Amino acid sequence: MTIEPSLGTPDNASQKVPLRTGPPTREELLVYYPAKFTWHQLKTFVNSGDLGLLKRDRALQKKYNAWSLGIVKEHGSIVNYLINHRLQWGKPDTLSLSPSILDNDTRLKDKSISSSKSNQPLPPLPQDAPEYFKADIPFDTELISIIQNDWPYSIPVEIEHTLVWSRVPIFHPDLIPAEIDARIQQDGLCGFTGNDELPPSPSTLPECLPALAEWGITVDKLVRSPRDSLEIEEMVRNAGREVDGFVKRRWVESEWETAWFVNPPRLQSVRELAHIHVFAKKKQHL
Repeated sequence: MTIEPSLGTPDNASQKVPLRTGPPTREELLVYYPAKFTWHQLKTFVNSGDLGLLKRDRALQKKYNAWSLGIVKEHGSIVNYLINHRLQWGKPDTLSLSPSILDNDTRLKDKSISSSKSNQPLPPLPQDAPEYFKADIPFDTELISIIQNDWPYSIPVEIEHTLVWSRVPIFHPDLIPAEIDARIQQDGLCGFTGNDELPPSPSTLPECLPALAEWGITVDKLVRSPRDSLEIEEMVRNAGREVDGFVKRRWVESEWETAWFVNPPRLQSVRELAHIHVFAKKKQHL
C-alpha cells in the first residue's frame, strides 16, 4: 500500500520512490526522511550522558506509531510480533529492507508483515545459558537476534542502525555494582569502537543542540548524571565491557567505526526484551 507524499517532497523524487505504509526502504529514507543528524552529532549525543537525545524523524515517528497500532491489532502486542515473527533467533536477518553489509550473503525472503497471529512465549532458557550477555556469545546462538532497525533514527544513510536483541539480561548485578546502579538505570550504557580519535566531549554538546531544535531540546531539559570520581567512572565503563567486547567482535575495528548504547529503562520502547543499539560506519580505505 502507498500513501500520498508530503507537500514538501519534490515531485520527481516521489514519482520514482513510492511512499509505503510499512517500514521504510533505504530509498524512502533518502527521499522522504533525510538525515537530521551528522555522524559527529550522533557520537556527541551518545557520549553526552542523555541517550534521549537520539531521535527518529518526526514524520517517520508518526508513521511508526500508526504502524504499531496495526501490529498490536494483528499480533496482540509488539512483543508477540518480535518474538514470533521479526526476531529470527540465531539466524541471519533476511527480513530487513535495508540489510547490513555484514549480511550481504543473505537474500530477502520476505518483505511483508507476517499474517500469523501466533503469541507463543519464548521457550525456557537452556541450562547452559550464561547469566547475562557475554562478549563471546556466538552470533548464531538462539539466545540473540541481530537485525537492522526497521525504523531507524534520523541518521545518515551510510550509517547502519543495528539492534542486538538478547534473551539473557544485559544489565546484571555482576556487572553493575550497587554504587552505580541508580546511574545506569537513568543513563544506560554506551561506548565507541574503531575510532581513530577520541569521541566528542560532552562539553561540545551545546554546539550540536541546534540540530534538535524541532524537538524542543535545550540544555536545561537534559537528563544525565554529573561526572563522578575516577573510580565511579571506571565502574561505569566496566559495566559495559561485555557489550563492548561483543561489538568489537562483530564490527572489526580495522573495518568499522561504531557508537553503541543500551537505553536505560526510562527510554526502552520494549522493556520485556533486552537489546543493544549499534550505529556502525564502514571505514573507507584508500
